[in-house]
Amino acid sequence: MTYALDQIQLDTIHQVMDSDLIAVGVHCVFLTDMAGNVVMVVDNGKCEHNVFALAALSAANFGATSEIARLVGEEDFSLLFHKGNRENIHFSRAGDNFLVCTIFGNDISLGLVRLKIAEVISKILALVAGKEL
Repeated sequence: MTYALDQIQLDTIHQVMDSDLIAVGVHCVFLTDMAGNVVMVVDNGKCEHNVFALAALSAANFGATSEIARLVGEEDFSLLFHKGNRENIHFSRAGDNFLVCTIFGNDISLGLVRLKIAEVISKILALVAGKEL
């Protein structure tokens, strides 16, 4: 796993995550690499979660689920979702190197979150490939 992001790419990803996810009601979104290292965190200013622990556990969870996928004959499960009483968490792979982890409440629909995350991932992958938005 090798990746490099310059400051312009990081600033643009931050802006995309803020405008596409936080603006629609997502509490917190963080981008990690597949080893669980936090690349970026964007939140609504009220999020008190330990995103570094969440990032490490998310990467481990995603790795374990990938092995489950292989055991049932799937190449990969590209997303995971956990529903809680107050908050939910959605994990989605962004290419080979990144995970987008999104924490949101019950006041926003899973469908909207999935739609917005797909848009964000498309933009992140374009930026990582060196394209401008």
